[in-house]
Amino acid sequence: MAHAFIILAMTKTGAVIFIIALLLVAAIIGYVTAWFYAKSVYTPIIKGLEAEKADLQKQVAALKDEVSKLNGKVNDLNGKIDDLNGRIGKLEEQLAAKEKEIKDLKSKIRE
Repeated sequence: MAHAFIILAMTKTGAVIFIIALLLVAAIIGYVTAWFYAKSVYTPIIKGLEAEKADLQKQVAALKDEVSKLNGKVNDLNGKIDDLNGRIGKLEEQLAAKEKEIKDLKSKIRE
């Protein structure tokens, strides 16, 4: 068996197989090293972004609550505007009636 390895080591095929094996091992080592490096660099950045995302989601929720409160106030004010417009219409009718009454009284005075 040892004799077969010696013969294989002396041939070009053996050298090619050995070089391919070394390249595969180097590729695996490079991939693992790059993965650990990327993990160490990007993990704090990702955690920071997740914390920022949580804060922004809280702000969005607060703003949605504020929008709903403001929409409620707008609806209340629109209701008050409608009531005031109704009162204005009634007062204008009363004013027109009083003006007609004044004209009638003036015409009676002139007669």
